[in-house]
Parts: sequence; C-alpha cells; structure tokens
Amino acid sequence: MSYGIGIIGAGMIAPYHLEAIRALPNCHPIGIMDNGSGAGQRLAPGLDPRGAADLDDFLARPDLDIVTIATPSGTHGEIAVRAAAAGKHCIVEKPLEINVARIDEMIAAHETAGTRLGGIFNSRYTAAAQALREASAAGRFGAITFASVTGPWWRDQGYYDGSPWKGTRALDGGGAVMNQGVHSVDLLQWIAGMPVVTVRAYTARLTHERIETEDTAAALLVFSNGALGTLSCATSMWPGHFRTLTLSGDRGTAVLADDRLLLWEFAEEVESDARIRAELVGSPGKGVGASNPSAGVTSEGHRRVFEDFIAALGSGRRPEIDGHECRKAVSLIEAVYRSAERGGEAVSPP
Repeated sequence: MSYGIGIIGAGMIAPYHLEAIRALPNCHPIGIMDNGSGAGQRLAPGLDPRGAADLDDFLARPDLDIVTIATPSGTHGEIAVRAAAAGKHCIVEKPLEINVARIDEMIAAHETAGTRLGGIFNSRYTAAAQALREASAAGRFGAITFASVTGPWWRDQGYYDGSPWKGTRALDGGGAVMNQGVHSVDLLQWIAGMPVVTVRAYTARLTHERIETEDTAAALLVFSNGALGTLSCATSMWPGHFRTLTLSGDRGTAVLADDRLLLWEFAEEVESDARIRAELVGSPGKGVGASNPSAGVTSEGHRRVFEDFIAALGSGRRPEIDGHECRKAVSLIEAVYRSAERGGEAVSPP
C-alpha cells in the first residue's frame, strides 16, 4: 500500500517533513495546508493545492491517509482531534501539545476513531543515542546513580520578534524547556529508562524582551530508583553549543553530545565497545540547532520516525513514538514549570 501524506503547516520545519516523505518508497506527499498563505505552493509547486486554505477541506481529501502537523505547538491538539474525526492518522511535531490534558484528548480521539497518533522525537534515531539506550536497557551501567542533560543554546532577540507565537504561553506553552529543550527531556527519560518522580526547578527570563516565558531553566530530578539528576535548558547562553546527556551508574558512565559520544566507559567490556568508540566517539562540532534553529538539521531523523509509523500501520502495532510516549516529556516539563511557579517546591509529574 502507498500512503498519501499531507503536511499541515508550511513553516521552518515543513521542508524536512516533505523531504522525509519523499524518501520513503511506500509514501507520497499529496499537498500542504498553509491557511491560504501560498507558502505551501512555493515550497512544493508540483503538489495539488486542494484544501490548502481550509483545514476541513484538506482533511476531506480522498487521497489523504496521514497528516503531519507542523504548526505552532499550541495548535496541535485541535488539529489532531479534527484529523481523527476525519479518519486520518497523525504524526505531530514536538512537543505533541503544550500540556498533558490536551495530549490526553488527542490520544482519546485517535483511540476512539481507530487511527494512529505519533510524535516526532527525531533525536532518538542517531546511532549514538541508539547505542546509549541499548546499553542502558541491557543494564550495563549497573545501578544507575546519576542522569543529567544540558541544552546550552542561544537565540537572539530577532528569533522571538520574527515569530510572534514563540515565547508565548498560549502557543509555545513555555520557553527554553518546552520549545528547545523538549528533545533533551525526551532523551533523558528514554535513555535512563525510568520515570522521574520528583522535580525541584527554577526558571527565569534573563536576556530577552517581549516574551512571556523563560529563557533559562534548571531543575533537580529524583528518579524512581532513587538516582539523582539535573536538567538545564537555555536560549540565553551565547554563542550556544552542543547538548550533552550524561548517564552514570556503579558499572559505567557515558556522555552523549548531540549525535556523538564524548565518553563510553564500562567496568565490563563487550565486543561492540571498540567499534562504538571508533565510530561514534569524537567531537560533535558546534551543536545541532545550538544558535540557529536550522543549523545541522537534516531530514534523516524525521524519515526514521515516519518509516516506523508506516511500518506500525502495516503491522497493526503502535508506533515506537506514539501519543503515550510523547506524553512523558511534556509531563516532566509541566512539573518543571509548576515547581518553578512555586519557588522550587518539590512536585511530581502529572
């Protein structure tokens, strides 16, 4: 079966969706819904423009099987629910929505309709992240004692002034943690393989004007096994550099830096360690998206997400990154914001 996929939204990330769709042998793009701006036709003039100006018309297209949602974060939920009612599967950009209540509505709508809901955490599909997740799942770190992630990024004032929805509570849902840091939060909980049960956090707006949300955040985490951790995300750290994730236990430590490894050490060596060090340990460069949202970004991670989603449809299983999986990161981010609002009080993710 070949699936017709439509893109809703024609902003910065839409070209990566289009390129990823075109790279899959059993999929084809059918159109871009852009609210009548004409951006979709400029991006892909060869696609059928039917429904570009109206969501209901777009969702009614008979050649449409799946939509990818690439609109401002706070609009994802309404679109996904309407897509479910129209019988369309959905793959939604990060974050799935800006709070877990809306995510729960999205999940329920698709379960009722019998359609699939997936999200985009493309950072999971680098070889380094996959190796780290496999080592954690295999118990190679022993008793995990510490897990941390740092997103030391920079955005100039023009980044916010040029996109009125960014930095707003209604459409961005938060600042450096929800928008830029959500991939970091997802990787932390996914690779550690255990939930965070307590959060103490502080947030601040230190270097930007005319935004409602934070540009700097730091949190202390307690995991379900008693391990401690930290989470820090910023758009206030000029010039911005690569994200790091550290996972440590009593039998090993590894450090992930974007798509490379800085450290890979275990008390008990296995045959694959030499290969991993040779292929994946090295400098990550300036950092993917560290100071420019598009810097270093490719469509490969999106292609991998879409590929798994299509395979799940064919087999009847859930996608690896489904609505329930996407909920975890937003739940933890909500706890960060709630703790910060309460002056660093200890709270639990919803």
